[in-house]
Amino acid sequence: MPLDDNTISQFAAIVGHSNALTEESAIAPYMKEWRGLYYGVSPLVLRPSNTFEVSAILKLAAETRTAIVPQGGNTGLVGGQIPDESGSQIVLSLTRMNKVRTVDQASNAIIVDAGCTLQKVRDAADDIDRLFPLSLASQGSAQIGGNLSSNAGGTGALAYGVARDLCLGLEVVLPNGDVLNGLRTLKKDNRGYDLRNLFIGAEGTLGIITAASLKLFPKPKDKATAWLGLGSPEHALKVLNLMQEALGPSLTTFELCAATPMQFALKHNTQMRNPLSNEHQWYVLAEVSSGTSQAAAETALSNVLETALDEQVEDAVVAVSIEQARAFWAIREAMSDAQKHEGGSIKHDISLPVSAIPEFIKRAAPIVEAIIPGARVACFGHMGDGNLHYNVSQPVGADTKHFLARWNEMNSAVHGLVAQYNGSFSAEHGIGILKRELLAQTLDPVSLATMRNIKAMFDPLNIMNPGKVL
Repeated sequence: MPLDDNTISQFAAIVGHSNALTEESAIAPYMKEWRGLYYGVSPLVLRPSNTFEVSAILKLAAETRTAIVPQGGNTGLVGGQIPDESGSQIVLSLTRMNKVRTVDQASNAIIVDAGCTLQKVRDAADDIDRLFPLSLASQGSAQIGGNLSSNAGGTGALAYGVARDLCLGLEVVLPNGDVLNGLRTLKKDNRGYDLRNLFIGAEGTLGIITAASLKLFPKPKDKATAWLGLGSPEHALKVLNLMQEALGPSLTTFELCAATPMQFALKHNTQMRNPLSNEHQWYVLAEVSSGTSQAAAETALSNVLETALDEQVEDAVVAVSIEQARAFWAIREAMSDAQKHEGGSIKHDISLPVSAIPEFIKRAAPIVEAIIPGARVACFGHMGDGNLHYNVSQPVGADTKHFLARWNEMNSAVHGLVAQYNGSFSAEHGIGILKRELLAQTLDPVSLATMRNIKAMFDPLNIMNPGKVL
Protein backbone atom coordinates (compact mmCIF):
# COMPACT_ATOMS: atom_id res chain seq x y z
CA MET A 1 0.00 0.00 0.00
CA PRO A 2 1.19 3.59 -0.63
CA LEU A 3 2.69 5.26 2.43
CA ASP A 4 0.40 7.53 4.46
CA ASP A 5 1.35 11.07 5.45
CA ASN A 6 1.91 10.17 9.10
CA THR A 7 4.44 7.45 8.25
CA ILE A 8 6.25 9.76 5.84
CA SER A 9 6.45 12.43 8.54
CA GLN A 10 7.92 9.96 11.05
CA PHE A 11 10.68 8.99 8.62
CA ALA A 12 11.34 12.59 7.64
CA ALA A 13 11.78 13.61 11.28
CA ILE A 14 14.77 11.26 11.62
CA VAL A 15 16.89 13.04 9.01
CA GLY A 16 15.29 16.49 9.17
CA HIS A 17 12.80 17.73 6.62
CA SER A 18 15.48 19.37 4.45
CA ASN A 19 16.98 15.91 3.89
CA ALA A 20 13.66 14.17 3.31
CA LEU A 21 12.84 14.79 -0.34
CA THR A 22 9.18 14.70 -1.31
CA GLU A 23 8.93 17.08 -4.26
CA GLU A 24 8.62 15.24 -7.55
CA SER A 25 11.39 17.27 -9.21
CA ALA A 26 13.81 16.54 -6.33
CA ILE A 27 12.97 12.85 -6.25
CA ALA A 28 13.13 12.29 -10.03
CA PRO A 29 16.92 11.67 -10.33
CA TYR A 30 16.67 8.83 -7.80
CA MET A 31 13.87 7.11 -9.68
CA LYS A 32 15.62 6.06 -12.87
CA GLU A 33 18.58 3.93 -13.81
CA TRP A 34 21.09 5.74 -16.05
CA ARG A 35 20.50 3.46 -19.05
CA GLY A 36 16.77 4.10 -18.81
CA LEU A 37 15.83 0.44 -18.36
CA TYR A 38 14.16 0.90 -14.98
CA TYR A 39 11.94 3.62 -13.54
CA GLY A 40 10.48 3.61 -10.05
CA VAL A 41 7.97 5.50 -7.94
CA SER A 42 8.48 6.65 -4.35
CA PRO A 43 6.95 9.38 -2.19
CA LEU A 44 10.16 9.88 -0.20
CA VAL A 45 13.94 9.93 -0.50
CA LEU A 46 15.83 9.98 2.81
CA ARG A 47 19.37 11.34 2.99
CA PRO A 48 20.82 10.38 6.41
CA SER A 49 24.13 11.87 7.58
CA ASN A 50 25.35 9.09 9.88
CA THR A 51 24.95 5.49 10.98
CA PHE A 52 22.73 6.46 13.91
CA GLU A 53 20.14 7.91 11.53
CA VAL A 54 20.28 4.85 9.27
CA SER A 55 19.69 2.67 12.33
CA ALA A 56 16.68 4.76 13.35
CA ILE A 57 15.27 4.57 9.82
CA LEU A 58 15.47 0.78 9.74
CA LYS A 59 13.99 0.43 13.21
CA LEU A 60 11.00 2.47 12.08
CA ALA A 61 10.87 0.53 8.81
CA ALA A 62 10.64 -2.73 10.77
CA GLU A 63 7.88 -1.30 13.01
CA THR A 64 5.85 -0.03 10.06
CA ARG A 65 6.86 -2.81 7.66
CA THR A 66 8.09 -0.26 5.13
CA ALA A 67 10.38 -1.39 2.34
CA ILE A 68 13.72 0.41 2.05
CA VAL A 69 15.76 0.65 -1.16
CA PRO A 70 19.41 1.67 -0.49
CA GLN A 71 21.02 3.78 -3.19
CA GLY A 72 24.60 4.96 -3.62
CA GLY A 73 25.76 6.89 -6.66
CA ASN A 74 22.99 5.38 -8.84
CA THR A 75 25.53 4.01 -11.32
CA GLY A 76 24.33 0.39 -11.07
CA LEU A 77 23.53 -1.41 -14.30
CA VAL A 78 21.01 -4.07 -13.22
CA GLY A 79 18.31 -1.98 -11.52
CA GLY A 80 19.22 -2.97 -7.97
CA GLN A 81 19.06 0.62 -6.71
CA ILE A 82 15.64 1.57 -8.14
CA PRO A 83 12.32 1.24 -6.23
CA ASP A 84 9.37 -0.54 -7.78
CA GLU A 85 6.28 1.25 -9.15
CA SER A 86 4.00 0.67 -6.16
CA GLY A 87 4.84 3.93 -4.39
CA SER A 88 5.26 1.99 -1.13
CA GLN A 89 9.07 1.88 -1.02
CA ILE A 90 11.40 4.54 0.41
CA VAL A 91 14.77 5.28 -1.19
CA LEU A 92 17.62 5.69 1.28
CA SER A 93 20.47 7.64 -0.31
CA LEU A 94 23.93 7.40 1.27
CA THR A 95 25.21 10.52 -0.50
CA ARG A 96 25.62 12.64 2.66
CA MET A 97 27.58 9.91 4.46
CA ASN A 98 30.84 10.78 2.74
CA LYS A 99 33.53 11.16 5.39
CA VAL A 100 36.97 9.58 5.34
CA ARG A 101 37.15 8.39 8.94
CA THR A 102 40.76 7.25 9.31
CA VAL A 103 43.77 6.63 7.09
CA ASP A 104 46.56 4.38 8.38
CA GLN A 105 49.65 4.43 6.19
CA ALA A 106 51.60 1.97 8.33
CA SER A 107 48.78 -0.59 8.27
CA ASN A 108 47.91 0.09 4.63
CA ALA A 109 44.27 0.62 5.55
CA ILE A 110 41.57 3.26 5.24
CA ILE A 111 38.12 3.50 6.87
CA VAL A 112 35.46 5.46 4.98
CA ASP A 113 31.73 6.12 5.04
CA ALA A 114 29.78 4.17 2.46
CA GLY A 115 28.74 7.34 0.64
CA CYS A 116 32.30 8.32 -0.27
CA THR A 117 32.79 8.24 -4.00
CA LEU A 118 35.37 5.80 -5.27
CA GLN A 119 37.38 8.74 -6.55
CA LYS A 120 37.43 10.29 -3.07
CA VAL A 121 38.76 7.03 -1.60
CA ARG A 122 41.43 6.81 -4.28
CA ASP A 123 42.42 10.45 -3.69
CA ALA A 124 42.64 9.94 0.08
CA ALA A 125 44.97 6.99 -0.49
CA ASP A 126 47.02 9.00 -2.96
CA ASP A 127 47.45 11.77 -0.37
CA ILE A 128 49.48 9.38 1.82
CA ASP A 129 51.39 7.85 -1.11
CA ARG A 130 49.22 4.73 -1.20
CA LEU A 131 47.00 3.11 -3.83
CA PHE A 132 43.41 1.96 -3.57
CA PRO A 133 43.31 -0.06 -6.80
CA LEU A 134 39.58 -0.42 -7.50
CA SER A 135 39.03 1.65 -10.65
CA LEU A 136 35.87 2.17 -12.72
CA ALA A 137 34.84 4.58 -15.44
CA SER A 138 32.10 5.84 -13.09
CA GLN A 139 34.41 6.36 -10.09
CA GLY A 140 33.61 10.07 -9.88
CA SER A 141 30.01 9.28 -8.89
CA ALA A 142 29.99 5.59 -7.89
CA GLN A 143 30.07 5.19 -4.10
CA ILE A 144 32.11 2.68 -2.15
CA GLY A 145 29.03 1.23 -0.44
CA GLY A 146 27.52 0.46 -3.82
CA ASN A 147 30.83 -0.90 -5.10
CA LEU A 148 30.90 -3.37 -2.21
CA SER A 149 27.18 -4.16 -2.39
CA SER A 150 27.60 -5.17 -6.04
CA ASN A 151 31.15 -6.57 -5.63
CA ALA A 152 32.45 -4.32 -8.39
CA GLY A 153 35.38 -5.46 -10.51
CA GLY A 154 36.95 -2.83 -12.75
CA THR A 155 40.26 -2.55 -14.50
CA GLY A 156 42.51 -3.37 -11.53
CA ALA A 157 41.11 -6.83 -10.82
CA LEU A 158 43.89 -8.61 -12.73
CA ALA A 159 46.52 -7.59 -10.18
CA TYR A 160 44.54 -6.67 -7.07
CA GLY A 161 41.23 -8.53 -7.19
CA VAL A 162 37.63 -7.29 -7.05
CA ALA A 163 35.90 -5.23 -4.35
CA ARG A 164 35.50 -8.27 -2.09
CA ASP A 165 39.26 -8.82 -2.11
CA LEU A 166 39.93 -5.20 -1.13
CA CYS A 167 37.67 -5.11 1.93
CA LEU A 168 38.93 -5.79 5.46
CA GLY A 169 35.74 -5.07 7.38
CA LEU A 170 32.29 -3.51 7.32
CA GLU A 171 29.87 -1.56 9.42
CA VAL A 172 26.34 -2.68 8.52
CA VAL A 173 22.90 -1.68 9.77
CA LEU A 174 20.70 -4.77 9.88
CA PRO A 175 17.01 -4.80 8.92
CA ASN A 176 15.92 -4.46 12.56
CA GLY A 177 18.15 -1.41 13.08
CA ASP A 178 20.96 -3.17 14.93
CA VAL A 179 24.46 -2.07 13.95
CA LEU A 180 27.01 -4.75 13.12
CA ASN A 181 30.40 -3.20 13.84
CA GLY A 182 33.08 -5.05 11.91
CA LEU A 183 35.37 -2.14 11.01
CA ARG A 184 38.62 -3.98 11.64
CA THR A 185 41.84 -3.47 9.73
CA LEU A 186 43.28 -6.88 10.56
CA LYS A 187 44.71 -9.00 7.78
CA LYS A 188 44.07 -12.13 9.87
CA ASP A 189 40.99 -12.71 12.01
CA ASN A 190 39.59 -16.22 12.39
CA ARG A 191 36.91 -15.55 14.99
CA GLY A 192 34.06 -17.56 13.58
CA TYR A 193 32.05 -16.96 10.43
CA ASP A 194 33.12 -14.29 7.94
CA LEU A 195 30.04 -12.07 8.24
CA ARG A 196 31.62 -9.40 6.04
CA ASN A 197 31.32 -11.52 2.93
CA LEU A 198 27.60 -12.07 3.41
CA PHE A 199 26.95 -8.39 2.73
CA ILE A 200 29.45 -7.87 -0.08
CA GLY A 201 27.57 -8.60 -3.29
CA ALA A 202 24.18 -8.80 -1.49
CA GLU A 203 22.98 -5.56 -3.13
CA GLY A 204 21.35 -4.22 0.03
CA THR A 205 19.03 -7.20 0.50
CA LEU A 206 20.47 -8.21 3.89
CA GLY A 207 21.34 -4.82 5.39
CA ILE A 208 22.84 -1.42 4.58
CA ILE A 209 26.61 -1.00 4.45
CA THR A 210 27.36 2.31 6.19
CA ALA A 211 31.17 2.17 6.37
CA ALA A 212 34.07 0.00 5.23
CA SER A 213 37.69 -0.61 6.11
CA LEU A 214 39.68 -1.14 2.92
CA LYS A 215 43.10 -2.37 1.90
CA LEU A 216 45.69 0.02 0.54
CA PHE A 217 48.85 -0.85 -1.35
CA PRO A 218 52.25 0.75 -1.85
CA LYS A 219 51.89 3.18 -4.68
CA PRO A 220 53.70 2.14 -7.88
CA LYS A 221 56.58 4.49 -8.59
CA ASP A 222 55.53 4.67 -12.20
CA LYS A 223 53.69 2.95 -15.01
CA ALA A 224 54.16 2.12 -18.66
CA THR A 225 51.05 1.97 -20.84
CA ALA A 226 50.78 0.45 -24.31
CA TRP A 227 48.12 0.25 -27.01
CA LEU A 228 48.37 -2.82 -29.23
CA GLY A 229 46.77 -3.79 -32.53
CA LEU A 230 46.15 -7.50 -33.10
CA GLY A 231 44.48 -9.78 -35.59
CA SER A 232 42.49 -12.01 -33.24
CA PRO A 233 41.63 -12.88 -29.62
CA GLU A 234 43.89 -15.93 -30.00
CA HIS A 235 46.81 -13.58 -30.50
CA ALA A 236 45.69 -11.54 -27.51
CA LEU A 237 45.69 -14.67 -25.33
CA LYS A 238 49.22 -15.51 -26.41
CA VAL A 239 50.37 -11.97 -25.62
CA LEU A 240 48.67 -12.13 -22.21
CA ASN A 241 50.43 -15.39 -21.37
CA LEU A 242 53.73 -14.00 -22.61
CA MET A 243 53.34 -10.85 -20.50
CA GLN A 244 52.33 -12.73 -17.38
CA GLU A 245 55.31 -15.06 -17.67
CA ALA A 246 57.73 -12.19 -18.24
CA LEU A 247 56.25 -9.53 -15.98
CA GLY A 248 54.46 -11.44 -13.24
CA PRO A 249 52.42 -9.26 -10.86
CA SER A 250 53.75 -6.05 -12.40
CA LEU A 251 51.27 -6.57 -15.26
CA THR A 252 48.34 -4.67 -13.76
CA THR A 253 46.05 -4.19 -16.77
CA PHE A 254 45.17 -6.22 -19.85
CA GLU A 255 42.04 -4.89 -21.58
CA LEU A 256 40.74 -6.38 -24.83
CA CYS A 257 38.42 -4.63 -27.28
CA ALA A 258 37.14 -5.37 -30.75
CA ALA A 259 37.20 -2.90 -33.62
CA THR A 260 33.48 -2.10 -33.29
CA PRO A 261 33.46 -0.57 -29.77
CA MET A 262 36.71 1.20 -30.67
CA GLN A 263 35.00 2.74 -33.70
CA PHE A 264 31.99 3.75 -31.59
CA ALA A 265 34.24 5.52 -29.08
CA LEU A 266 36.15 7.45 -31.74
CA LYS A 267 33.02 8.32 -33.71
CA HIS A 268 31.22 9.89 -30.76
CA ASN A 269 34.27 11.51 -29.16
CA THR A 270 35.80 13.52 -31.96
CA GLN A 271 38.67 14.76 -29.78
CA MET A 272 39.98 11.19 -29.55
CA ARG A 273 42.05 9.42 -32.18
CA ASN A 274 43.33 5.94 -32.84
CA PRO A 275 46.75 5.63 -31.16
CA LEU A 276 47.90 3.45 -34.08
CA SER A 277 48.36 4.54 -37.68
CA ASN A 278 46.19 1.72 -39.08
CA GLU A 279 42.97 0.02 -38.03
CA HIS A 280 43.03 -3.51 -36.61
CA GLN A 281 40.46 -6.17 -35.85
CA TRP A 282 41.32 -6.23 -32.15
CA TYR A 283 43.10 -3.99 -29.65
CA VAL A 284 44.70 -4.41 -26.24
CA LEU A 285 45.38 -1.79 -23.59
CA ALA A 286 48.18 -3.11 -21.37
CA GLU A 287 49.78 -1.47 -18.38
CA VAL A 288 52.83 -2.37 -16.33
CA SER A 289 53.44 -0.93 -12.87
CA SER A 290 56.91 -0.57 -11.42
CA GLY A 291 58.06 -0.28 -7.85
CA THR A 292 61.25 1.44 -8.92
CA SER A 293 60.91 3.85 -11.84
CA GLN A 294 59.13 4.65 -15.08
CA ALA A 295 62.23 3.68 -17.02
CA ALA A 296 62.10 0.21 -15.48
CA ALA A 297 58.42 -0.18 -16.37
CA GLU A 298 58.95 1.02 -19.94
CA THR A 299 61.95 -1.27 -20.43
CA ALA A 300 60.08 -4.30 -19.13
CA LEU A 301 57.06 -3.61 -21.35
CA SER A 302 59.14 -2.82 -24.43
CA ASN A 303 61.14 -6.03 -24.07
CA VAL A 304 57.97 -8.13 -24.05
CA LEU A 305 56.47 -6.27 -27.00
CA GLU A 306 59.65 -6.75 -29.00
CA THR A 307 59.20 -10.50 -28.57
CA ALA A 308 55.51 -10.36 -29.46
CA LEU A 309 55.72 -8.06 -32.49
CA ASP A 310 55.15 -9.75 -35.84
CA GLU A 311 54.16 -13.07 -34.25
CA GLN A 312 51.09 -11.92 -32.29
CA VAL A 313 51.12 -8.12 -32.29
CA GLU A 314 50.64 -6.28 -35.59
CA ASP A 315 51.46 -2.83 -34.22
CA ALA A 316 52.06 -1.20 -30.84
CA VAL A 317 52.77 2.14 -29.25
CA VAL A 318 54.03 2.79 -25.72
CA ALA A 319 52.84 6.05 -24.17
CA VAL A 320 55.66 8.58 -23.91
CA SER A 321 53.86 10.83 -21.42
CA ILE A 322 51.20 10.78 -18.73
CA GLU A 323 48.91 12.69 -21.09
CA GLN A 324 49.26 10.06 -23.81
CA ALA A 325 48.57 7.26 -21.33
CA ARG A 326 45.45 9.10 -20.20
CA ALA A 327 44.38 9.40 -23.83
CA PHE A 328 44.64 5.60 -24.20
CA TRP A 329 42.51 5.13 -21.08
CA ALA A 330 39.97 7.70 -22.25
CA ILE A 331 39.25 5.60 -25.35
CA ARG A 332 38.71 2.49 -23.26
CA GLU A 333 36.47 4.28 -20.77
CA ALA A 334 34.38 5.88 -23.55
CA MET A 335 33.30 2.54 -25.01
CA SER A 336 30.37 1.96 -22.65
CA ASP A 337 28.78 5.36 -23.13
CA ALA A 338 29.41 5.46 -26.88
CA GLN A 339 27.04 2.53 -27.42
CA LYS A 340 24.11 4.72 -26.35
CA HIS A 341 24.54 6.79 -29.49
CA GLU A 342 24.26 3.71 -31.71
CA GLY A 343 20.73 2.85 -30.59
CA GLY A 344 19.63 -0.12 -28.54
CA SER A 345 22.24 -2.32 -26.90
CA ILE A 346 21.65 -5.75 -25.38
CA LYS A 347 24.18 -6.28 -22.58
CA HIS A 348 26.07 -9.33 -21.40
CA ASP A 349 28.43 -8.99 -18.42
CA ILE A 350 30.04 -12.42 -18.55
CA SER A 351 32.95 -14.22 -16.97
CA LEU A 352 34.82 -17.11 -18.59
CA PRO A 353 38.00 -19.12 -18.04
CA VAL A 354 40.61 -16.90 -19.68
CA SER A 355 41.74 -19.74 -21.93
CA ALA A 356 38.19 -20.10 -23.32
CA ILE A 357 37.74 -16.47 -24.39
CA PRO A 358 38.97 -16.79 -28.01
CA GLU A 359 36.82 -19.85 -28.68
CA PHE A 360 33.77 -18.27 -27.05
CA ILE A 361 34.10 -15.13 -29.18
CA LYS A 362 34.41 -17.23 -32.35
CA ARG A 363 31.32 -19.29 -31.51
CA ALA A 364 29.17 -16.43 -30.22
CA ALA A 365 29.32 -14.24 -33.34
CA PRO A 366 27.30 -16.57 -35.62
CA ILE A 367 24.77 -17.11 -32.83
CA VAL A 368 24.14 -13.37 -32.61
CA GLU A 369 23.92 -13.05 -36.40
CA ALA A 370 21.42 -15.90 -36.63
CA ILE A 371 19.09 -14.26 -34.10
CA ILE A 372 19.31 -10.68 -35.41
CA PRO A 373 21.03 -10.37 -38.79
CA GLY A 374 23.12 -7.23 -38.99
CA ALA A 375 23.43 -6.80 -35.22
CA ARG A 376 26.83 -5.38 -34.25
CA VAL A 377 28.82 -7.06 -31.51
CA ALA A 378 30.62 -4.60 -29.23
CA CYS A 379 32.94 -6.91 -27.33
CA PHE A 380 35.40 -5.42 -24.85
CA GLY A 381 36.49 -5.89 -21.28
CA HIS A 382 38.96 -7.19 -18.75
CA MET A 383 40.50 -10.15 -20.55
CA GLY A 384 43.21 -10.50 -17.91
CA ASP A 385 40.65 -11.68 -15.34
CA GLY A 386 38.22 -13.34 -17.78
CA ASN A 387 35.47 -10.68 -17.76
CA LEU A 388 33.97 -9.59 -21.08
CA HIS A 389 31.24 -7.06 -21.80
CA TYR A 390 29.76 -8.90 -24.76
CA ASN A 391 27.24 -6.28 -25.87
CA VAL A 392 25.10 -6.39 -28.99
CA SER A 393 24.13 -3.10 -30.68
CA GLN A 394 21.13 -2.89 -32.98
CA PRO A 395 21.58 -3.09 -36.76
CA VAL A 396 22.04 0.28 -38.45
CA GLY A 397 18.63 1.85 -39.01
CA ALA A 398 16.73 -0.77 -37.00
CA ASP A 399 13.80 0.04 -34.75
CA THR A 400 15.18 0.29 -31.21
CA LYS A 401 12.01 -0.84 -29.48
CA HIS A 402 11.69 -3.95 -31.61
CA PHE A 403 15.37 -4.72 -31.17
CA LEU A 404 15.27 -4.45 -27.36
CA ALA A 405 12.14 -6.61 -27.28
CA ARG A 406 14.45 -9.51 -28.16
CA TRP A 407 16.66 -8.92 -25.12
CA ASN A 408 15.67 -12.17 -23.37
CA GLU A 409 16.07 -14.21 -26.54
CA MET A 410 19.57 -12.87 -27.10
CA ASN A 411 20.51 -13.25 -23.45
CA SER A 412 19.33 -16.84 -23.43
CA ALA A 413 21.48 -17.74 -26.43
CA VAL A 414 24.64 -15.96 -25.27
CA HIS A 415 24.33 -17.08 -21.67
CA GLY A 416 23.65 -20.62 -22.85
CA LEU A 417 27.02 -20.59 -24.59
CA VAL A 418 28.66 -19.12 -21.48
CA ALA A 419 27.25 -22.00 -19.44
CA GLN A 420 28.99 -24.50 -21.73
CA TYR A 421 32.30 -23.13 -20.43
CA ASN A 422 31.08 -23.17 -16.80
CA GLY A 423 31.18 -19.37 -16.87
CA SER A 424 29.01 -16.74 -15.20
CA PHE A 425 26.33 -14.43 -16.61
CA SER A 426 27.13 -11.85 -13.91
CA ALA A 427 30.81 -11.01 -13.65
CA GLU A 428 30.84 -7.60 -11.98
CA HIS A 429 27.49 -5.83 -12.34
CA GLY A 430 25.41 -7.88 -9.90
CA ILE A 431 21.92 -9.36 -10.21
CA GLY A 432 19.40 -6.64 -9.28
CA ILE A 433 16.18 -6.98 -11.24
CA LEU A 434 17.73 -7.53 -14.65
CA LYS A 435 19.22 -10.95 -13.89
CA ARG A 436 16.99 -12.10 -11.04
CA GLU A 437 15.16 -14.71 -13.11
CA LEU A 438 18.41 -15.92 -14.65
CA LEU A 439 19.80 -16.57 -11.18
CA ALA A 440 16.74 -18.62 -10.26
CA GLN A 441 16.95 -20.59 -13.52
CA THR A 442 20.65 -21.36 -13.52
CA LEU A 443 21.86 -21.61 -9.92
CA ASP A 444 21.87 -25.09 -8.46
CA PRO A 445 18.84 -25.69 -6.19
CA VAL A 446 20.84 -26.13 -2.98
CA SER A 447 22.71 -22.85 -3.48
CA LEU A 448 19.47 -21.00 -4.28
CA ALA A 449 17.70 -22.47 -1.23
CA THR A 450 20.64 -21.51 0.99
CA MET A 451 20.47 -17.92 -0.30
CA ARG A 452 16.74 -17.78 0.41
CA ASN A 453 17.30 -19.12 3.94
CA ILE A 454 19.95 -16.46 4.60
CA LYS A 455 17.60 -13.75 3.33
CA ALA A 456 14.75 -15.02 5.50
CA MET A 457 16.97 -15.14 8.59
CA PHE A 458 18.33 -11.61 8.24
CA ASP A 459 15.20 -10.00 6.82
CA PRO A 460 12.09 -11.96 7.86
CA LEU A 461 9.82 -9.00 7.05
CA ASN A 462 11.32 -8.67 3.55
CA ILE A 463 11.80 -4.92 3.88
CA MET A 464 15.38 -4.72 2.57
CA ASN A 465 15.41 -3.99 -1.14
CA PRO A 466 12.62 -6.50 -1.84
CA GLY A 467 12.44 -8.08 -5.26
CA LYS A 468 16.16 -7.68 -5.94
CA VAL A 469 18.55 -10.63 -6.43
CA LEU A 470 15.99 -13.22 -5.22
